[in-house]
Amino acid sequence: MLKLKEQMTMDTLIEEITDYVLNKEITSEEAYKTAHNVLIDTIGCGILALSYPECTKLLGPVVPGTIVPNGSRVPGTSYVLDPVQGAFNIGCMIRWLDYNDTWLAAEWGHPSDNLGGILATADYLSRLRLSEGKKPLVVRDVLEMMIKAHEIQGVLALDNSLNRVGLDHVHFVKIATTAVVTKMLGGGRTEINNALTNAWIDGASLRTYRHAPNTGSRKSWAAGDATSRGVRLAMMAMTGEMGYPTALSAPEWGFQDVLYNQKELTLARPLDSYVMENILFKVSYPAEFHAQTAAECAIILHQEIKERLDDIEKITITTHESAIRIIDKVGPLNNPADRDHCIQYITALGLLYGDVVADHYEADVANDSRIDQLRNKMIVVEDEQYSKDYLDPSKRSIANAVQVTFKDGSTTEKVVSEYPLGHRFRREEAIPQIREKFSATLMTHYPEKKRTEIEVACESQSKLEQMNVKEFVDLFLL
Repeated sequence: MLKLKEQMTMDTLIEEITDYVLNKEITSEEAYKTAHNVLIDTIGCGILALSYPECTKLLGPVVPGTIVPNGSRVPGTSYVLDPVQGAFNIGCMIRWLDYNDTWLAAEWGHPSDNLGGILATADYLSRLRLSEGKKPLVVRDVLEMMIKAHEIQGVLALDNSLNRVGLDHVHFVKIATTAVVTKMLGGGRTEINNALTNAWIDGASLRTYRHAPNTGSRKSWAAGDATSRGVRLAMMAMTGEMGYPTALSAPEWGFQDVLYNQKELTLARPLDSYVMENILFKVSYPAEFHAQTAAECAIILHQEIKERLDDIEKITITTHESAIRIIDKVGPLNNPADRDHCIQYITALGLLYGDVVADHYEADVANDSRIDQLRNKMIVVEDEQYSKDYLDPSKRSIANAVQVTFKDGSTTEKVVSEYPLGHRFRREEAIPQIREKFSATLMTHYPEKKRTEIEVACESQSKLEQMNVKEFVDLFLL
């Protein structure tokens, strides 16, 4: 039996991912420039989450008080953890407020979630190597692995819709983290292939926790769980743990037959640096990305309608099919995780307050009766052109429009926004605001002198790339 298994051909998709991780040289300077901004933006999102007890209660070692020799450090904390738990901690922080980058396709997701596994592993390896008198990794290595993890997750998402079979997008985080972390640990073709097969065999979380009536905080730690599992499987592969060559394609028992409606998983394009170059930043608002442009439209209308709330007859939100499927919600919203994934709630915030911030999802604001009064006047309709442009690879729009109709029959302008501030088409406009966002998140956690030190160190891409990873992580320690 073992001899037969050794002769089996590895699933092509797994081989293609392994070839990419092992052999592809990333030459795109745009990708590295974007990855630099993704890195600081993502860590900033994690630092901001440390202000929320519901997040911090999940952080730290599994067994309180545990300190791991040469362990991974968690930015903004004093924890010293094994890289698996370090990946969970960092990944949980990153995703908690729904404020890090986004990728929209047949499947959705947040490729910077992979930074949990990448940074925890890079930090651990760097501290271990320094203790042995060897050279540590540098931030350039982290950026390369980020580009590759973004690409794996994002290209898998182009054609393969996990959500349509009830599975959660964080499975693609696990796949991407597994691949790049195995490479970081020194794995070759055999180890990466074996680790990836086990990641696919793991299956995937159900989307239960993202949808009514079960929407809950798991959606804020699910990516941390996925990226940490990727690190665990990578470390197991490095011990020589076996793989399963037809993990995807095995009749009856493979991933495709069991969990993907007997459809073949495909890669829509060759793996390079496309995803990082086209990634979407959440610059302005901590809200599910399909509602970012709805928030922009509502905020534009704020001044016009804020004194006429009682005169409003209806509010029309025109959107695309994916937004309707994910975040069109009526009825009670039970917690912050429910609210930040409701296009009506987010639009109401923009109309009422002229802004959308993380605290707006907490109970104090949610108890403002005007929010539900506005939600009850909203109708959500699809514009088929918006839906087509959403999937058009030359556009990748995330269009929304908002219009308010008053009881006397008059209306506001129909305010339309096709491309949010973080879109590639608005990248140069967004970069200064990404830096302002980073600075603002640091202010929530660090004294002025420390904040300035971090910002100065992170400003120059060329200098930061040459910084060793231990020194980089140490910047964020209190």
